[in-house]
Amino acid sequence: MTLAGIENAYWEIKSFVHKTPLVYSNSFSRMFDAEVYLKCENLQKTGSFKVRGSFNKIIKSRAGKVIAASMGNHAQGVAYASKALGVEAKIIMPQTVSIVKEEATRSYGADVLLLGETLSESLEYAASRKDYLFVHPFDDYDVMAGQGTIAIEIAEELKDIDAVIVPVGGGGLIAGISTVVKSLFPGAEVIGVQAEAATSALLSFEAKSDTPLEKPAITGLADGIAVSRVGEKPLEIILKNVDSFSSVSDELIARAILLLMERKKLVVEGAGAVPLALLLKEPERFRGRRVVLVISGGNIDFSLVDRIVRQGLVANGRVGLFCLVIDDTPGSLNRITRIIAANRANILSIHHDRLAEGLRFGKTKVHFAVETRGREHLEQILGEIEKEAASPC
Repeated sequence: MTLAGIENAYWEIKSFVHKTPLVYSNSFSRMFDAEVYLKCENLQKTGSFKVRGSFNKIIKSRAGKVIAASMGNHAQGVAYASKALGVEAKIIMPQTVSIVKEEATRSYGADVLLLGETLSESLEYAASRKDYLFVHPFDDYDVMAGQGTIAIEIAEELKDIDAVIVPVGGGGLIAGISTVVKSLFPGAEVIGVQAEAATSALLSFEAKSDTPLEKPAITGLADGIAVSRVGEKPLEIILKNVDSFSSVSDELIARAILLLMERKKLVVEGAGAVPLALLLKEPERFRGRRVVLVISGGNIDFSLVDRIVRQGLVANGRVGLFCLVIDDTPGSLNRITRIIAANRANILSIHHDRLAEGLRFGKTKVHFAVETRGREHLEQILGEIEKEAASPC
């Protein structure tokens, strides 16, 4: 992996992929007192950066038939690149893959085979087919070089950066990007971010050696980076070029997805939102710095969007969920709702539970869902309610 190799990949794939926008965010810059840029690979063809590495691998190999295994983005990238280059593609997906991702992959013209309960089983089968060129999702130098072209585009627009934050699953994306960044911006900090549910790369970085998860990675909001083992080739580059690793919770990822929708009108999947989630987790760390967030993809499962938005609203304090024990007498609930109304909050739902275990006779539990302006507004309302002698559950 060299800068020259990635520059060559850039020219090889340039006519096949979008040069995605590098967007300066006024709102995020004010929020974090930093200079925040978003590299929007969610606007890439197929909705993910994966198509870059797929094109580079297939172009360089000159193969007539390729095979790949993936839960989603890599599958679509290989399928799209193969069709554009006139190459036959077979994609192996676990039987647990979502219908949405399966159908999206088929729509690009690939032959899709559902095989195995886990991605590891699908990868094992794909690698065993010697009659096809196997396109690995991350453990391949040509694939990593293709992903690294993202940083070439960043360097064309920015002459200096202080930090670049990159989502990490198997490590191919950060391996490619860090090679360019450390060549062109040697003083810049390269930071990898993983979801707390799948931290094999973080653990391997800390141990300075391959540290796979004992159990397969748990699928959470960031299923695109939920792998149980970092790639051997990416890890070698990560240990050389990456400065630090962090992990973020599903709650922070949900907040980041919601913020990207609200402030930038961007649809971003969980894996693509983890760089912003890190800013939410460690805002002081980036104060006064020029930071690039690599928004790696936008292929969110829309059947989950409503749940993600609700979780993000709760995490931000925009929707308050609380429970009170009040007297089960006329006027008791009215005193509470008047406080909520006086503070200009909106009651979304109220639920009574008079049969809760341990509840004293003459009392009722009342569960509220209230729309507020944020956490401070919610705390103000709860403080006034406490003065009315309504006890929390």
